[in-house]
Amino acid sequence: MLDFAIFAVTFVIILVGAVLYLYPSSRRASGIPGLNPTDEKDGNLQDIVNKGSLHEFLVSLHQEFGSVASFWFGGRPVVSLGSVQQLQQHINPNHSTDSFETMLKSLLSYQSGMGGGATEAVLRKKVYESGINNTLKNNFPLVLKLVEELVGKWKSFPKDQHTPLCAHLLGLAMKTVTQLALGESFGDDAEVISFRKNHDAIWSEIGKGYLDGSLEKSSSRKAHYEKALSEMESVLLSVAKERKAQRKQTVFVDALLQSSLSERQIMEDCMVFTLAGCVITANLCIWALHFLSTSEEVQDKLHQELEEVLGSDPVSLDKIPQLRYCQQVLNETVRTAKLTPVAARLQEVEGKVDQHVIPKETLVIYALGVVLQDSETWSTPYRFDPDRFEEESARKSFCLLGFAGNQTCPELRFAYTVATVLLSTLVRQLKLHRLNGQVMEVRSELVSTPKDETWITVSRRS
Repeated sequence: MLDFAIFAVTFVIILVGAVLYLYPSSRRASGIPGLNPTDEKDGNLQDIVNKGSLHEFLVSLHQEFGSVASFWFGGRPVVSLGSVQQLQQHINPNHSTDSFETMLKSLLSYQSGMGGGATEAVLRKKVYESGINNTLKNNFPLVLKLVEELVGKWKSFPKDQHTPLCAHLLGLAMKTVTQLALGESFGDDAEVISFRKNHDAIWSEIGKGYLDGSLEKSSSRKAHYEKALSEMESVLLSVAKERKAQRKQTVFVDALLQSSLSERQIMEDCMVFTLAGCVITANLCIWALHFLSTSEEVQDKLHQELEEVLGSDPVSLDKIPQLRYCQQVLNETVRTAKLTPVAARLQEVEGKVDQHVIPKETLVIYALGVVLQDSETWSTPYRFDPDRFEEESARKSFCLLGFAGNQTCPELRFAYTVATVLLSTLVRQLKLHRLNGQVMEVRSELVSTPKDETWITVSRRS
């Protein structure tokens, strides 16, 4: 059903979205300006589908009604916040949950906690985050090796050969995440290819099929999705069982095995990390290289920092914090690409934004894609300009939105590390060149991706 399909995609971002089913729907939008429902049953769901994505719908909504606006999911009013000022009034810095992880677990019908309440959810999150952090520390040389293999391949290309960013960088992300999450058996390309087939089938339906309702309408597609999910779960359960018998302690699944998580919970967390880790890492790298290819000036400035900080040495974990301009490049990549364009929370108690009262149990959407390109917050918002993050105000706004600091999701932190290794290796050896006439179009789903393959050319630095 259309209402269920779109309801699921945004609903599941919040921690306790299921609560909405337990309370009677209010017909009041609390006087907040916005759209009336175009359909008594579906609300504005068809309007969202007509715009092509929830992000594009929110852009239109806030252009018409301002930074605080309302619309309807089915018979329930929803409030969307589209500016830093309004988000600052609403965001609770003490939230201990990660919206992206919770979203995926809800879509996959997984639980966020350890079978209990909020305390168990926090403990499980700590196990998950420390597992990712320790895996990066233990396997950083492997990340460097995989990146160097890709850069070496690009160095062998003739000067005018077109290089497909999406294909190559999704491949890099898939190899990196599977080996760091599940172990050395995924050094075998055949294992990675088989894993990727199911990964792609699952992600494509999560990102698209749920949004437009088409998955529920196609029995063959739904069967294909469920088969891919079942096969991937079986692989993850098998890997966990093998690693437990081997008593190894080097990769992500090993860290989970040392915890009190059940076999099922370990599988679920491995699923979330491999799904989200691959997609976020790949697209951060894709967009970063695309934007770099459009600016020789930014490349040269980044190259200068890399030479000053690293010299001829490979990048190391302890050197990464010193690469401040590289961090600015990645921050600006996330901002310009609107990497994750939507988040949401359930209004747990009655609250207020400006003069607007938000009743308890209201779904509040954070229109991050709108905020990231709001001209009142960012000067020349559609321009790729890493220098903007030299300003404290820009860094503060970015942190407030959850893209930096303690609120950053662990998958994005992981992606930043891999992307930093890629940029520090690549930019010291090669120059990136955009293709004349290439137009980049964005597909704004759970993660913003290019609609089509993105091409660049490379040449050796002298």
